[in-house]
Amino acid sequence: MEKDSKIYIAGHDGLVGSSIVKVLESKGYHNFIFRHYTELDLTNQEATQQFFEEQKPDYVFLAAAKVGGIYANNTYRAQFIYENISIQNNVIHSCYLNDVKKLLFLGSTCIYPKLANQPMKEDELLTNTLEYTNEPYAIAKISGIKMCESYNLQYGTNYISVMPTNLYGYNDNFNLENSHVLPALLRKMHLCKSLENNDFKAIRKDLKKHPSSVSNTATDNEIVSYLEKFGIKRNNGNVELHVWGTGSPFREFLWAEDMADACVFLMENSDFADMVRVSDIKDNEVRNTHLNIGTGKEIRIKDLAHLVKDTVGFKGEIKFDPSKPDGTPRKLTDPGKLHSLGWHHNIELPEGIKMVYEHYLK
Repeated sequence: MEKDSKIYIAGHDGLVGSSIVKVLESKGYHNFIFRHYTELDLTNQEATQQFFEEQKPDYVFLAAAKVGGIYANNTYRAQFIYENISIQNNVIHSCYLNDVKKLLFLGSTCIYPKLANQPMKEDELLTNTLEYTNEPYAIAKISGIKMCESYNLQYGTNYISVMPTNLYGYNDNFNLENSHVLPALLRKMHLCKSLENNDFKAIRKDLKKHPSSVSNTATDNEIVSYLEKFGIKRNNGNVELHVWGTGSPFREFLWAEDMADACVFLMENSDFADMVRVSDIKDNEVRNTHLNIGTGKEIRIKDLAHLVKDTVGFKGEIKFDPSKPDGTPRKLTDPGKLHSLGWHHNIELPEGIKMVYEHYLK
């Protein structure tokens, strides 16, 4: 990429997209194309094609997606598969029709089977059954990988697919209903701490900052009842946080700006031919040319909860609810292919959580 290349970041205002923009700006790139989802509906084929015909971007980062945690994935199954496949189909095909030089497609490590061999190499894809709760989202992302791969093989395009592990960072989604585990724990612990201190001013400020169904005139008791829906409970004067699942699954977490740095690194230094070169190609069948982006390190959810608790300063008890789903028991990536291309992560989890909470308080 040249510094004045025309770059479209789809999903620029989300956690992934905003991190990519930040890294690009730090490297001197400046010729960006942005469209908020209210301005451009990427599930609309005609609107997407018209946008590409008018703007003619040189490079595209496809970070736009419908995302969420276990509850959202399992509840809005139809929306997750329809919207994600629609976005991918429209953007990838428009890139082909308009001669985009290079596309980077972002997926997720949920593409791998529920009981994949650990740590997960790229060739674990499609070797077994997916985790049920996020199967529609995973199938959508798998179709995106195969679409990029197929266009490269048939049309000679230069599309790279990357599968980041669980991400966290400054511009995360802290919605109490549909956020991922780390931002959900961080916000809930903050609310627990505030309730522990009877600091309803801080709670009201938080609820106002992140829109909720609680009115500005709600009483303290009404607020307490509202928080109980999300596992924040008072019990004989003490505050408890009830967390879904047993706490036994392991997860890997990557600082979002590290992920973004890896994406920009690949756009600057690698092509689809490099993905083929570092893949395990057998019988001349080109497949699994996507790349994991991760740390290769994991933490048990129970230990993550206590790490967030210590960072926030909540003193109450954490209780796990085994009647709720755990999700995939383990999802540790093997980032060996990415390491072989010359990239490694920088921020470790304890430091990153502290940085996010300090930013959240501001």
